[in-house]
Amino acid sequence: MTQPSTAMMLPKKTQEGILRFHHECFQMMNQQWNIREQFQKVDQIYMRENDLTIENQRARAYNRYGDSDKLQNITIPVVMPQVESATTYQASVFLTGTPIFGVASGPEFEDEALQMETVIADAAVRGGWVREFMMMFRDGFKYNLGFVEVTWERRVTAVLETDITFAGGRQAKPKEVIWEGNCIKRLDPYNTFYDTRVAPTHVHTDGEFIGYTELKSRVALKAFINTLPDKMVDNITAAFESGLGSIAVSGGLESYFTPSVNPAAMVNTNMRATTNWLSWAELSGADKKIQYKNMYEVTTLYARIIPSDFSLRVPAPNTPQIWKFIIVNHSVIIYAERQTNAHGYLPIMICQPQEDGLQYQTKSLANNVKPIQEVSSTLMNSVIAARRRAISDRGLYDPSRVNKSDINSANPSAKIPVRASAYGKPLGEAYFPIPFRDDQSSLIIQEIGLLGNYANTISGQNPVKQGQFVKGNKTQKEFSDVMANANGRDQMTSMLLEAQIFTPVKEILKTNIIQYQGGTSVYNREKNQQVTIDPVALRKAVMEFKVSDGLTPTDKLINGDIMMVAMQQIGSSPQIGSGYNIAPLFSYLMKTQGAHLKEFEKSPEQMAYESAVAQYQQMVMQLYKQNPDQDPAKLPPQPTPEQFKYVPAGNNVQPSAPPKSTTSPFPLEPQ
Repeated sequence: MTQPSTAMMLPKKTQEGILRFHHECFQMMNQQWNIREQFQKVDQIYMRENDLTIENQRARAYNRYGDSDKLQNITIPVVMPQVESATTYQASVFLTGTPIFGVASGPEFEDEALQMETVIADAAVRGGWVREFMMMFRDGFKYNLGFVEVTWERRVTAVLETDITFAGGRQAKPKEVIWEGNCIKRLDPYNTFYDTRVAPTHVHTDGEFIGYTELKSRVALKAFINTLPDKMVDNITAAFESGLGSIAVSGGLESYFTPSVNPAAMVNTNMRATTNWLSWAELSGADKKIQYKNMYEVTTLYARIIPSDFSLRVPAPNTPQIWKFIIVNHSVIIYAERQTNAHGYLPIMICQPQEDGLQYQTKSLANNVKPIQEVSSTLMNSVIAARRRAISDRGLYDPSRVNKSDINSANPSAKIPVRASAYGKPLGEAYFPIPFRDDQSSLIIQEIGLLGNYANTISGQNPVKQGQFVKGNKTQKEFSDVMANANGRDQMTSMLLEAQIFTPVKEILKTNIIQYQGGTSVYNREKNQQVTIDPVALRKAVMEFKVSDGLTPTDKLINGDIMMVAMQQIGSSPQIGSGYNIAPLFSYLMKTQGAHLKEFEKSPEQMAYESAVAQYQQMVMQLYKQNPDQDPAKLPPQPTPEQFKYVPAGNNVQPSAPPKSTTSPFPLEPQ
């Protein structure tokens, strides 16, 4: 199988240059904006965790300990429903089809199209592409930036085979095999860095670099390194012994960052929390060949570089080339390879669901409706404040007659004693309640509903699309027409995502398969059949493939509706039918709709034999019409399958000469 790229060993001077380049990439982005802080603010309003006032925190604490008398502030949910509705629509467009990416081609390459579709579908199931794309959609609508990586990878997996010598034949024996294929992964926006000098959607084509950092344990790092072909062996020990924070760069953007958003999270948000392996790994003295650490930051960097700038001795050293580097703890390079992919992209794409040419200044969907949530919450909390006022009451009291602690007693049924100075005086003069009037709450509730409509206007949503029932007097046809027009904004976003993400993704998937796919056999879950992959045939048909998705489904690529009309016309017009092979055309049309009929097509030998039998039967029928007492023995011999090199499937009974009959001159109708 063809290897996608060739890993290289870098000289010491080159490694120092690459590490410095890596640090400068972080520096450039960190000096431009506080991107992590902005992401965290969006997540806080998305999760409604941005109210950190003392009053609200105290009410939460009281409620947590069972005191339900205290009223918390309410954050009206506006951002989260808008983001989820937008995500749901895009997921329904791109991710509900099976397979996610279909393949169409001309009739002459329909077998190769099935092979490519099977390879893509198998990789999609193995890699959980639906989950990755769904998280990318949500990131896009929250931050207006979503990241997805598409690479050709090798992974160790296992197959089960029968071996009577293994476990006495009672169990299947696992056998390690290498699986290769396209892998798609959503990247964490908090820990992704990229070239901000170009538009986000052009980074994969015009950007100089893009990369991301992941946190791995000691065992995970060792397993990861074992999967790397031709790693830089001399640096492995140094990588394991490097510690977090071993390199300091201004701003500290290299460090893996986990936002603190939910104060009631089920686990500690510090991803560096781990077990101390030294406490249980019984290694001491001379046995400690490598001084392992508990956690490691692993950075994957894709960069367009000029090799001569880094003293790299490779072909065409003065021509920009795409390279991949894997760096541990920002200080040790363990892997370097030149990317020889035919597509020529940096394999990480960035989506911007809201794109108006202002690049990083464009507001996300979440930020667009954020003021609506804040104003609605302010109004709602004024209603909550009125409820607090209503149940706590306010009044004027004479401190010479009544103690403050008695007036503000937490016990609602506690008796209030008066001091001796109050004896002989009317008790009504010791306390005067201030009347409470709430004339605004009902109006505020109406205003909050109006603000919700404004949020829908901003995002292009409506209550029905958010799963809410709306009463009306429209017929089903009228309602469908209105909803079809209401999807216009979402459809425009779908077309934008198609151009930004799915078109390059489909190109990378197709090109990687053509370039790297080897011969194998893959099971097609949709067609319930084993498909043999022929890489040579795939490469011959490369220019004929069209990879589809939910926005441009296969029936649009091959104009299925037009072909259905054409089939009806051909079937009703003998003149047109005589000019086409109708049976193969019908099989091709049904294949585009998911039904594979080619295996049921008759062979030329079978059709020739059946035509001869039909002609023979017509001749016999004419003979019997002319002479009903015709002797069967004097009839011409019937055609046989062997004469036409046709082997019938199964135990088919071949038609024989019709017997003599007094009721019908020819009881068998011609075929």
